[in-house]
Amino acid sequence: MMRLLIVCLGNICRSPMAEGALRARLRAARGLDDRVVVDSCGTGDWHVGEPPDPRAIRNAASHGVDIAGLRARSLCDADFDAFDVLLCADASTLRIVESRRPPGSPAQAALLLDWAGTGGGDVPDPYTGAAAGFESVWWQVDAAAAAIVARMEGGASRDRA
Repeated sequence: MMRLLIVCLGNICRSPMAEGALRARLRAARGLDDRVVVDSCGTGDWHVGEPPDPRAIRNAASHGVDIAGLRARSLCDADFDAFDVLLCADASTLRIVESRRPPGSPAQAALLLDWAGTGGGDVPDPYTGAAAGFESVWWQVDAAAAAIVARMEGGASRDRA
């Protein structure tokens, strides 16, 4: 079983979109959704308990993915034991995650796009922008989801890029 946690700042834009894209891709791949646990969270607590941003919900829905039922939560110490890899949306989030890592935690933390193998470094935060920013983020996180699934289908699900 592979356990992946996608992390961004507030858990209402990038990480729920990435969670939805990855869940959808895993469901479409035979048997992978039973072998991979996916969740998302934010480093901040501003939106805990709230659904994703309405623009994120609309954007994901336009691609056939329903993320309306997701609720924001904050990164906690237990996540470092519960998940194998914490996939961060950007370098700032990665630094925060690493600074909050409990001593001896076995979890790996990495940039989402780099770990997926799609390159590109950061997924930009669309929160303060227009709908086009959400569409751009969708294409980035969906490409990452497709690459992760392809890697797992190839039998390399335990690779640590």
